[in-house]
Amino acid sequence: MAAGRTAGTVSGTGGYGWRFDSGRICLDLVATGEPAGGGRGRLDGTVALGRWLLGAGLLPPGTPVAGIDARWVRSFAELRDGIGRLVRAEIDGRQAPAALERVNALAAGAPPGIRAVRNDAGALVRAPIPEPECAALLAAVARDAVELLTDQDARARLRRCEGDRCRRVYLDTSRGRRRRWCSSEVCGNRERVARHRRRAATA
Repeated sequence: MAAGRTAGTVSGTGGYGWRFDSGRICLDLVATGEPAGGGRGRLDGTVALGRWLLGAGLLPPGTPVAGIDARWVRSFAELRDGIGRLVRAEIDGRQAPAALERVNALAAGAPPGIRAVRNDAGALVRAPIPEPECAALLAAVARDAVELLTDQDARARLRRCEGDRCRRVYLDTSRGRRRRWCSSEVCGNRERVARHRRRAATA
C-alpha cells in the first residue's frame, strides 16, 4: 500500500478540509472528485493538489511543491477518474477495461524514493523529497489501487456511502462489515440529525 494517511481530517490546509478516512489513499483521491460527503476542497488547481499530496502523506512535510503545474493537476484528475470507474465497476460486478489499462500503466512506474533522517528530538522521520516527480507520485497511488483491487478480502470490503447525496467509496473495516457511511462523524451524523428531525416533525 502507498505510504500515507488512511484516516482522519487534515486541517490547516488553507480551508480545504481534506478527509482521509476512506481506508486507502487511492480511495481518498477518488473522494476529491465528489462534491458531497467529502472535504470542501477539490483538486482543481496546483495549490490544492500540493496540499492534498502533503496531507495524504505522499509527500513528507517540508517537501517543496512549487514545481507542481497544470500538467500535474490534469494527470491526477485522470488517475482519480480512472480509479473511480474501476472501483465502482468492481462493486457493480462490471468491467472497465480502459480504466484498468491506464491504472496499470501508471502503476508500472517507480514510486518516490524515501529515506529517514533524525529530527530535532532524535526520532527518525521521513526526509522531504528535494524534487518530487509527478510520475512517481502517480505510480504510488496507482499501485495502491492495484493492490486494493487484487486483494480478494479488501475488494470484498468496498462500499458506497449510504449518506444522502454522498457518492464516496470506502473500505469497510468494521467488525461484521456493517459500516453504512464513509464517515460516522459526517454522513452518519447527518443521517442521525435528519432522522431526529423527521421524528420531531411527526410528533
